[in-house]
Amino acid sequence: MRQLSPAGQQAIADIAQRQGFSQDAVASMLESVINGNGSMAQFNHPEFSGSGQWMRGGMTMVSDMFNNYLKGRVDGLCSALSNLIANQPDLVRSGSFQSQSQGGQSQGSGQQQFNGSGYGNSQSQNGNGQNSPASLFVPAPPDWWGTDLRYPNSTGAQNGARYAYFAQARRLAIEVHGRVTVYDTLDHQIGGFGQQQSGSGSISFSSQYGLIDVASLPVISVDGMAPYVPPAPAYAPQNSSFNSSSNGSSNSYSNAPQTSSQEDVFATIEKLSQLHAKGILSNDEYQSKKAELIGRL
Repeated sequence: MRQLSPAGQQAIADIAQRQGFSQDAVASMLESVINGNGSMAQFNHPEFSGSGQWMRGGMTMVSDMFNNYLKGRVDGLCSALSNLIANQPDLVRSGSFQSQSQGGQSQGSGQQQFNGSGYGNSQSQNGNGQNSPASLFVPAPPDWWGTDLRYPNSTGAQNGARYAYFAQARRLAIEVHGRVTVYDTLDHQIGGFGQQQSGSGSISFSSQYGLIDVASLPVISVDGMAPYVPPAPAYAPQNSSFNSSSNGSSNSYSNAPQTSSQEDVFATIEKLSQLHAKGILSNDEYQSKKAELIGRL
């Protein structure tokens, strides 16, 4: 279980006293409610008669199924904890989450940062000097994919490389030899990852378009820095000539249009004819392009 902050310990103690459970039972249920995104919980603790389920709105199940008094106490505890973490939105994430591990490597941590608001009157100052409730948990160290991305839908590791996929943000972070590269996943709906065991060891993923090499995706950043893009060359008019009037009072430029020789036009028409014969170009496309080329003669 994650380490509670002093404010979190005080919150657990207060709720335990009000609800009549031990602090250990309340802390265990807090983890279950967080895992259920604040609206449900699957729990297992002796004080709750073993395993059971809770869902916000009145559905509570315990092993002692006819013990309505215990059901009411469990529902009251879960509702109190649900209200508690509702003040800390960073504890609740949307979407599904998967974690994978291959090749004997440890799985991606998927570890969250709990920097949200907290409980009761315990407060801290944010960057704007305004008061905000303190966090329930001791802040976790930053995730390896950086602070710009939030909660991944899936993480995994294979042969010295690890990845984190963020479906809503359309981002894929991959770390290889300590270097983190973030890719734009475009409109791919990623379903799984794989890595070649020999050769280049490139990473690929499966999507609605089949098996795709990660290297084909646009790179957003490398170790937090945008990739270098060479500047486009400055435009320089071609085939320009400079004319001066006889008295030198005015200057004018004329650009001779770039034309294709007759041989180039005929060669291009021949290639188009071959593409048309193979069915690559439709008849309309072929005739349109042919007419355009003939118009250049």
